[in-house]
Amino acid sequence: MFENIKFIRSVFHLKDIPKPSLPVVILCGRSNVGKSSFINSLFNKKNLAKTSSSPGKTRSINYYNVDDKFYLVDLPGYGYAKTSKKEQEYWGKLLSAYIVKVNDIVLAVHLVDSRHAPSELDISLNELLRYADLPYIVLLSKSDKLNQSEKSKVIKNTKQFFPELIQDENLFLYSSEKGTGRKEILSRFSKLFYLS
Repeated sequence: MFENIKFIRSVFHLKDIPKPSLPVVILCGRSNVGKSSFINSLFNKKNLAKTSSSPGKTRSINYYNVDDKFYLVDLPGYGYAKTSKKEQEYWGKLLSAYIVKVNDIVLAVHLVDSRHAPSELDISLNELLRYADLPYIVLLSKSDKLNQSEKSKVIKNTKQFFPELIQDENLFLYSSEKGTGRKEILSRFSKLFYLS
């Protein structure tokens, strides 16, 4: 289980989505929220996803095949100020089109930086996921940067933005550095794809 994970391809247009169809788990969130680090830490593979100190590096839809059971799909990060307005609009439309039009999505993993309140773009993404009627979980990334009282505070604060979230059910603290939340997410994936 979770042994054979490989990068398949980068996609820039929906017509280039890989075949055969498999169930899809999407990763979405702001630029620099830690999606690549999440992939590497979750599967315990150092350089599976390329991490970068420059936000906004992921400009494509990146497909990973997990045990021929499902695709983990890393969507472009949004909200990076240094990209042009035109480019931001293009990626915003591609992201929205992907979420609404791809029928194989079984779960969305929305990463939010635990050190900051959800942004307007995070709120818009949440609305889009609900509009598309997709099951989703919110991961509060980089939680190793917080002390215990800050962790309690961020959980409470996030629930004010997204009242439907329940801690340890669809809201998790996550740290790629410390492995916090890893076991819970792997368990969620295993129930979805290996125990069904």
